[in-house]
Amino acid sequence: MEIKNKIRDLHFPNCPIRNVIARIGGRWSILVLLTLEPANRPMRFKEIQNDIPDISQKMLTRTLRDLEADGLVTRRAYAEVPPRVEYELTHRARTLTPHLNALVSWAMDNIKAIIDDREAYMNK
Repeated sequence: MEIKNKIRDLHFPNCPIRNVIARIGGRWSILVLLTLEPANRPMRFKEIQNDIPDISQKMLTRTLRDLEADGLVTRRAYAEVPPRVEYELTHRARTLTPHLNALVSWAMDNIKAIIDDREAYMNK
């Protein structure tokens, strides 16, 4: 399917591309994925929360569940006292992270111009 048709399909509520982009583009999803990526090892909930200090426990829990439901994160619970739960990127998520890193790189390259444009727009 050519790109033009894919973009046109985004206008339909049941479009699979729109569905995936909406989930990945959620407020916290990219940050959680990019937090798990460089660790290249399972991380505990508190470690992830410490790396994203402005995320609430409720939102981190919801984001991790959503990412797990999409097959991007695995959750492993250990029957220990105290309980231990670890999260790790799946293979699917590892194929996504280079694209996320490219987006981060683009944002870093353009952030100054974007901020300048925002200020100019607000001062119209």
